[in-house]
Amino acid sequence: MTIGSGDFQLTMDELRVVAHYVLESAEEVLSVYEEAGPGDPRPRAAIDAAREFVNGARRTALQRITSLDAHRAAKEAKTEAARLAARAAGDAASAAYLHPIAKATQVGHILRAAASAAHLGELNADGDTAVGLRLIEKARRRAAPALIDVLNRYPLAPTGKSRTAQLMSILDESLRVPRPSEG
Repeated sequence: MTIGSGDFQLTMDELRVVAHYVLESAEEVLSVYEEAGPGDPRPRAAIDAAREFVNGARRTALQRITSLDAHRAAKEAKTEAARLAARAAGDAASAAYLHPIAKATQVGHILRAAASAAHLGELNADGDTAVGLRLIEKARRRAAPALIDVLNRYPLAPTGKSRTAQLMSILDESLRVPRPSEG
């Protein structure tokens, strides 16, 4: 199935590749939210909904609803780290509905979870920016060629002042640079 009501086409397989990439980042940091907000199932529900889609289920209202719920949990989070983790979970579920429109804001749906995870790593390392850059490099290395192909259909990520936005821009630019095979 092809999604094409925008500036270009996206296939369900491509959406699954994007959702898988976002899901990996979100899963890495979910425990941070669960430790800060025990008993709040919203971010985990978003992760589960994303995983269902990645594993071949149809995209349904489940991804939209759990994404919105996880983003609400992020807004209510008591710490920056918990907020970043919950937002990454919401991004994982919403990746199933990435829009095929050439707007820079759409790049956030692809890369913000990885940038959030890198920022969270910095926070856990007392603000050590080298940790964030190492995590961005790790995220760059796990980006499949199909993900990069989708990313290249969009303009560069919008420049922002927040550390997460800065890390997202670094990741975005690094993914668009042709690199020799890394075997």
